[in-house]
Amino acid sequence: MSADELEALEADPDEFLRDLLGQEGAVELADGSTAPRLPFRIFWIDDGEFCGVIGLRFQPGTEELPDYVPGHVGYSIVPWKRRRGYATRALALILPVARSMGLARVSVTCDAENEASRKVILSNGGKLIGMTPRDPETGRPTLSYRIET
Repeated sequence: MSADELEALEADPDEFLRDLLGQEGAVELADGSTAPRLPFRIFWIDDGEFCGVIGLRFQPGTEELPDYVPGHVGYSIVPWKRRRGYATRALALILPVARSMGLARVSVTCDAENEASRKVILSNGGKLIGMTPRDPETGRPTLSYRIET
C-alpha cells in the first residue's frame, strides 16, 4: 500500500473499503482531471496477517487499456513483509484469473529503479516491451512488461 492509502485507511476505514470496492465512478488523474474507473478485481495478500494487495484492471472484451491506466496488474507489499516472495507468488496466482477473464496477456509496469519489482515480473515470465522516460505521475522512468497468461 502507498503512504496515501495507509493514511486513508487509518483516517476512515469504512470509506477506504467503500472506495476500494467501488466498481463505478471515476478516478482522479495526475493532472487533476477524471477518467472512468475500469472494472477490477482486488485480492489481499496475507500469511495470517495483512501483507499487501494485488489487483487486476481490465476492459471487458479487449486486452487494450486506456492510456491513463499503467497496466493490467498492480501490487504492493507492506514494507515489513517484503523480500519473502509474496509479490512473486501473488502475481503467479493472478495470471490464471486474468486468463479466465479472456486476457491472453497482461501488462505490468514498474519504476525503472525498482529492482525488486523487476525481479517479480521477470520471475513470472515478463518480457520488456518498452520504457517511458518520464512517468506523468511520478516523474521517474517506467518500464513496461508483458506476461502471457
